[in-house]
Amino acid sequence: MPSSNPRYAFASRRREIRKRVLAYYDTCAICGKPVDKSLKTPDPMSAEVDEIIPVSRGGSPIEWGNVQLTHRRCNRIKSNKSLAWARHKLTGAPLPKPRATSVPFTTSGL
Repeated sequence: MPSSNPRYAFASRRREIRKRVLAYYDTCAICGKPVDKSLKTPDPMSAEVDEIIPVSRGGSPIEWGNVQLTHRRCNRIKSNKSLAWARHKLTGAPLPKPRATSVPFTTSGL
């Protein structure tokens, strides 16, 4: 029976991406601290592969440009929020200012 979780729709590709992320990166993309890859789940500091744009928001779980290494704890804090929001929650750093929209708002002056 197929799973409803899109991360498992391409299970072999997801495993391949996970192996590449674990081999390529050594620090958490959210907090910036080293990740001990020998720790196993459910340890809060164990390694997890996170989607930069969450699957629930249309991100792909199998594209190299959309995955990053994180601690399990940091990934749980980020949840389906932005990377900037997660860093703000962890470090207290200010959130970036919203960008101007691509279509400027104007009034008719009437």
